[in-house]
Amino acid sequence: MSTQFESIATRASAISAEEPGDVGRVAAQRAISRSIWIAGLAALAWLGSAALTEWWPSADDWPYTKEFIALKLVLAGLAAATAVAGWRNPSGEARPLTRSRAWLAAMPWLLALALGVSVWEAVTAQLEWLPRPFFAPPQALIGVYAEDYPRLGSSVVHSFGLLAYGYVLGAAAGFVTGVSIGWSQAVSYWVHPVLRLIGPLPATAWLPLAFFFFPSSFSASVFLIALATAFPVTVLTWSGVAGVNPAYYDIARTLGARPSFLILRVAIPAALPSVFVGLFMGLGASFSVLIVAEMMGVKAGLGWYLQWAQGWAAYSNMYAALLVMALMCSGLITLLFRLRDRLLAWQKGLLKW
Repeated sequence: MSTQFESIATRASAISAEEPGDVGRVAAQRAISRSIWIAGLAALAWLGSAALTEWWPSADDWPYTKEFIALKLVLAGLAAATAVAGWRNPSGEARPLTRSRAWLAAMPWLLALALGVSVWEAVTAQLEWLPRPFFAPPQALIGVYAEDYPRLGSSVVHSFGLLAYGYVLGAAAGFVTGVSIGWSQAVSYWVHPVLRLIGPLPATAWLPLAFFFFPSSFSASVFLIALATAFPVTVLTWSGVAGVNPAYYDIARTLGARPSFLILRVAIPAALPSVFVGLFMGLGASFSVLIVAEMMGVKAGLGWYLQWAQGWAAYSNMYAALLVMALMCSGLITLLFRLRDRLLAWQKGLLKW
């Protein structure tokens, strides 16, 4: 019994003698070692997936199968190279390892992607458990990107232009309206009831009127996207301006500040965190309105492409467009977060994406 107590006491003294930095370094090295093992498993998983595609015959002769195998081998090589880079520099102190550690952090997702793609291919191409043409194997998506990229690319460009027009106009109008309501009681008296009446209505509810009053489907779609963007930007900007600490205004007036200075240099900078929340919400709302507007009347864009693919039962094209749309939406939100972190450096990392 005394021997057990002595061993426990020895371990406790050893732990207490360790510096906090040493404990953190040991934990970081263990995490890197675990990520290296996961990277190795990801390489093996992609190699196994490539072997599945090569040696398990498909129920149908799907095009671009060889290119699909080559892509899997490239991903396997990437995972193996990341594992080797982490194994050769496990300390994490060298500068080139910073990038490899970022790759190591993505290895669990690469492993999960290998397993998911293998299951997807097995239940569609080999076993055909999922009915065709509603479900297509991964090779079909590669075929869409390789053969239909002109139409898909032009749809992306059209959707981006339409979204940019509507979002910028709606964000500008919502920002000006929100600042006006938050600053002026007279403007708030007249605009606030209208905002409460019209703002909560979905922008898609205005589709019949928009396509009737506007001369083209493009301008009507711009109006609908701007309307969907303006409401959250207005409400959050108004709340941000109204919530500014009155002491800021008092100090600025004591130093001789004019009303224009109070608005531009005190109210708006203090309200920017709320403004960006409204911009995020407006961007999400604009995406949904964009797709609906393109499906209803616009003759180009990702929404039109989805409807065209569904009409021709080209479901692989539809899935390819959905993937492009997801990457586009995620990329734009990421850029908006980067802008927020740059302008609001004191709040960097406070709002997560």
